[in-house]
Amino acid sequence: MTESRSRRRMTGAERREQLIQIGRSLFAEKGFDGTSVEEIAAHASVSKPVVYEHFGGKEGIYAVVIDREMQRLLVLVTQALSATHARVKVERAALALLQYIEESSEGFRILVRDSHAASGTGTFASLISDIASQVEDVLADEFAGRGYDPKTAPMYAQMLVGMVALTGQWWLDVRKPSRETVAAHLVNLCWNGLSDLDPAPALTNASRGLVLAPPLPPGPVTDPKELSRQRKEQEKLWREAEKQREREAKEAEKLRREQEKIRAREARENEKLARARESEA
Repeated sequence: MTESRSRRRMTGAERREQLIQIGRSLFAEKGFDGTSVEEIAAHASVSKPVVYEHFGGKEGIYAVVIDREMQRLLVLVTQALSATHARVKVERAALALLQYIEESSEGFRILVRDSHAASGTGTFASLISDIASQVEDVLADEFAGRGYDPKTAPMYAQMLVGMVALTGQWWLDVRKPSRETVAAHLVNLCWNGLSDLDPAPALTNASRGLVLAPPLPPGPVTDPKELSRQRKEQEKLWREAEKQREREAKEAEKLRREQEKIRAREARENEKLARARESEA
C-alpha cells in the first residue's frame, strides 16, 4: 500500500477548515487581491475545483475569515466593557484590543486592510464604530455625573476608540513596550489628558494581569451538547476570575483609603506639633 493511500483522507469539514486556515495566512501576507485560488489549492495540495466546491472561490474563504476575526475581537471587547468602573472599562478595552493583536496577529492584519466587498460582513471601520457606540454609553454616564454635556459623548467615543485602534496598528509591528505598559499609557492620555499626565502610569489592580477569555476555537463541532458544556465552563471560569479580581481591587482600594487616613492623621499631628513649637517660641 502506497503512502498516499495509507494516509487517512480528510473529512469534508476538516478539508474546509484547512482551506480557511491556509486562506487566512495568505490573506494576511498578501491581501485579498494578492491571493489566488491557485495558491490556496497548492498550499492545501488539492486541485482548484476542490476550493470551488467548498467555497465557490476565494471570496467565500475570505468572508468566513473576516467574520471569525470580527467576532473574536468583538467578544473580547464586549467582555472588557462589562466592568463596572468607567476607568476600568477604558483600561480593559485597550487591553482587549492589544490582547487580540498579540494572539491573532494575522487576523488583525487582515482586518486593518481595506476589506473587500466579498466579505459581506462589514469592515474593521464598521466594527470600530460598533465598539464606539458601546463606549458612548459609558462616557455619557460619566459625563452626566461630572457635569459635562452628555451630548458630546459620541464625539469623544470616536476619538477614544480611534486612538486605541491606531495605537494597536502601530504596536502590531513594534511589539514594544509590553501590552500592559502600552495600555497604561493609553489610559494615561485619555483619562488624565495632556495637562495632567501621570509621569509613571500604571493600570489599576482591577485590570493588571488581565487576560480575557477567548471565544471557543473555530472548527467542526459534532455534538451540540458538548459545545454548550464548553461554553458554560468557559463562562464559569471567566465569572470566577472576575469575582476574584473585583475582590482584589476592593481590598487594594480599602488599603489605599486606610493609608490615606494614616497620612492625614500624621499630617494633622505634625501640624499640631508645629503650632505647639511656634507657641513655645
